[in-house]
Amino acid sequence: MRDMKQTAGRTQLGEFAPTFAQVNDDVLFGEVWADETLDMKTRSTIVISVFMGRGLITDALRHHLQYAKDNGITREEIAAIITHAAFYAGWPVAWAVFALAKDVWSEEE
Repeated sequence: MRDMKQTAGRTQLGEFAPTFAQVNDDVLFGEVWADETLDMKTRSTIVISVFMGRGLITDALRHHLQYAKDNGITREEIAAIITHAAFYAGWPVAWAVFALAKDVWSEEE
């Protein structure tokens, strides 16, 4: 994602909330995600864990699961991440995230 220019904020909220859209695209994705202190797999793991902990089982999580796959997280690794987080975020949340993850990783092999 470091090489990708994010436009989702502007696309979805540009006219309604231009400042929020600009911060989303340029700061969150343009600077925070681009900071090389953490590798992309670690960033994806953090985001998925936070979404799970907050119970945010939304399309945004589906997109972050796809980013995680694109960032090199394997099917085995995502299963381990979700299983580990289930003990902290809740078992029903994990079931919901597994449903999304199965869709994302279904294209594999």
